Amino acid sequence: MQQNIIQVSNISVSQGKYQILQDVSLQIASGEFVYLIGKTGSGKTTLLKTLYGILPLQNGEGQVAGFNLQKLDRNSLPLLRRKVGFIFQDFILLSDRTVKDNLLFAMQATGWKDVHKMQLKLEEVLIMVGLQNVEHKMPHQLSGGEQQRVVIARALLNNPELIIADEATGNLDPETAAEILILLKNISKNQQTAVLFATHNYHLIERFPARIIRCIERQLQETSTVNI
Repeated sequence: MQQNIIQVSNISVSQGKYQILQDVSLQIASGEFVYLIGKTGSGKTTLLKTLYGILPLQNGEGQVAGFNLQKLDRNSLPLLRRKVGFIFQDFILLSDRTVKDNLLFAMQATGWKDVHKMQLKLEEVLIMVGLQNVEHKMPHQLSGGEQQRVVIARALLNNPELIIADEATGNLDPETAAEILILLKNISKNQQTAVLFATHNYHLIERFPARIIRCIERQLQETSTVNI
């Protein structure tokens, strides 16, 4: 039986003093791929930041990857973020370091110490994203799609139970965006990693159907259509 990686009930999410979403309930199981859609300002990013622990949960009940969002503190927050990979629209790679050193930096920051195991894991995640031969390249030597694959590899380093993708294909051309989406759907299926994919690209949703959650009128709604 699949377990819920995201389980929130009757929560509200806010940005500063402004309440963005209210009375939100959401369940996402391991291995499930879910789209999150909604107009700009509808609350998608605020919800994602709450699930990742960037913004505090102010009321209701919420668990992500086994962590109680109401009880996060300076000790448990880093542990949550090892279980959750976050992929942004902007690649946020260190421009003065090779792909290998970008990944090693992320591993060291999350407590890896064994050099041999680090190298093996680095090679493993690059193979998973189809970039076996780029570890010594600099980010500027890679295409946008390749850079985003490196970001996905970085998100996979700690075997996350959940990947949160916030407009992860927003800076990519249509075919490259499709390749990245297929990669994330395959990771979801093969690794049993839940993926919550926020996007404005409704052509992708039509081309690659999956469960859809919409932010609308300060609520979350399940929907079978992407029409605005």
